[in-house]
Amino acid sequence: MFHVNPEPGAEIHHVDPFATPAGQRSPVRRLRGRLASPVTLWTAPGPAGLTVSSTLVAEGEPDRLLGLVDPEADLWAAIEESGRFAVAVLGPAHRQLADRFAGLFPSPGGLFALDEWVDTPYGPVPADAGGWVGCRLDGSREFGWALLVEAAVEAVELPERAEPLLHHRGRYRTLAD
Repeated sequence: MFHVNPEPGAEIHHVDPFATPAGQRSPVRRLRGRLASPVTLWTAPGPAGLTVSSTLVAEGEPDRLLGLVDPEADLWAAIEESGRFAVAVLGPAHRQLADRFAGLFPSPGGLFALDEWVDTPYGPVPADAGGWVGCRLDGSREFGWALLVEAAVEAVELPERAEPLLHHRGRYRTLAD
């Protein structure tokens, strides 16, 4: 086998060869990228999970959680079957976990093989999550190329303090960045 070790700082490509050319990029996608979003992990009994950065919480009677998920994801099938799911707030230490559940990082042994997990009636949550909520599915509808999932919040577990992981312009960020 032949390996080439480039000089430090040398790159094979000066630009991402798979990137959409600047003139063809969707202005709406560019706008979405400029809005910082919390990085959350949605899980359901089964278990199944997916990294989701389009999550919104609304206070009310009952309190509500909304999010956009991939209708073809294993997570959606598990949510539909069980009628419930958990949403964990991820922190800076969870970058690899977020990439694993987004399908961007390998997961030998399965998505839940690594890390420590707490079993809940809503789905497993990372033991070191910055809090989590247990949700009951109320409905969904097609929304753009995703499903808008609507749920009632039934349980909330929050630590005293937790730093959130954010997604902004295609990268993970923290409040300190």
